[in-house]
Amino acid sequence: MTGKSGMIVAKTIKGKGVAFMEDADGWHGKPVTDSDQIQQALKEIGDDLSLEEELVLAGPEKTDSGQTSISIAPLPPPSYGAQEKVATRQAFGTALQKLGEVNDQIVALDGDVKNSTYSEAFAKKFPARFLECYIAEQNMVGAAAGMAALGKIPFASTFACFLSRAYDFIRMAGISQVNIKLCGSHAGVSIGEDGPSQMGLEDLAMMRAVAGSTVLYPSDAVSAERAVELAAKTPGIVYIRTTRPKTPILYSAEESFEVGGCKVLRSSDNDQVTLVAAGITLHEALSAYDILSQENIRARVIDLYSVKPVDKATLTRAAKETGNLLIVEDHYPEGGLGEAVLSALRDTPCNFHHLAINELPRSGESKQLMKAFGISASNIVDRVKQIVSAG
Repeated sequence: MTGKSGMIVAKTIKGKGVAFMEDADGWHGKPVTDSDQIQQALKEIGDDLSLEEELVLAGPEKTDSGQTSISIAPLPPPSYGAQEKVATRQAFGTALQKLGEVNDQIVALDGDVKNSTYSEAFAKKFPARFLECYIAEQNMVGAAAGMAALGKIPFASTFACFLSRAYDFIRMAGISQVNIKLCGSHAGVSIGEDGPSQMGLEDLAMMRAVAGSTVLYPSDAVSAERAVELAAKTPGIVYIRTTRPKTPILYSAEESFEVGGCKVLRSSDNDQVTLVAAGITLHEALSAYDILSQENIRARVIDLYSVKPVDKATLTRAAKETGNLLIVEDHYPEGGLGEAVLSALRDTPCNFHHLAINELPRSGESKQLMKAFGISASNIVDRVKQIVSAG
């Protein structure tokens, strides 16, 4: 797919192949109701299906549990040192290359930022299966949808903010139940100096709203690799949100993950509040936990790596046992982690608290911005103390 680039220009005619409809005005959005015309149209397009016959769309086979899945050979396990720091965007590239090695139907596309999304690892290893789409995100998603229609499993990557340009294509891919995988990197104020135009603070809301989508938000390199593997195995549109900064390794190579799951990383029988976070804010929540523990304030910490669907059972149990939930996210409050949790727990009484980006951010160092806009470890500690003191 690399090498010379070109453009296909096509002339299309509405109703092509049906004599009474071809290139004729007045048919847009109107069904054919005359029985003779229906039979004529079916005859002309070569379709002899009985109109009473139920149409069944081909798709992935169902498992014993009733869920659909795509068969993918197991990937080699992640191999990171316990003290290593690795950005989830880099782990995305590593896992994508691994996928390409075990399945020749995996293809990759990128919007001219492959050195930042790390899809370049795949491009270097499998140049014939990589498509550079340049700064044309609509075309990228459209091409991915076309490849999926041919039986490929496409992974399209760019900065999270740039996927908003392609949202019409993403929405239509959802309606068509197309099997494409999207990765949005450089999400949130944690990207730092690049400024608000690059921060992708709306992407979770955007992707959660797509019909039938799955949304994953890994917090370390291990979970990022597993998210890529899960995406390949999960039918339909899967969105993976990755972050720019390098973060510590949280999980062992043997840790398992599943769509609709989460991880309880810290807990006790006398927890006073539950901290729910994902991605960069999970590390802030863990730092806050350490500070609070020194002051004998007990907190539960949940990694909500599956944002859609969410683990309702685990969240409900945490809400009932601690009585207080504090969701922390590097995203605007509308449509992100907080609303995903609140929707899941709408029938569960609890005190709901939320830290998110509540105003237009600015450029600056990553740690400075996270504190300035209220999602750092110190911000979490302050809010937990307010919650506990309020009883």
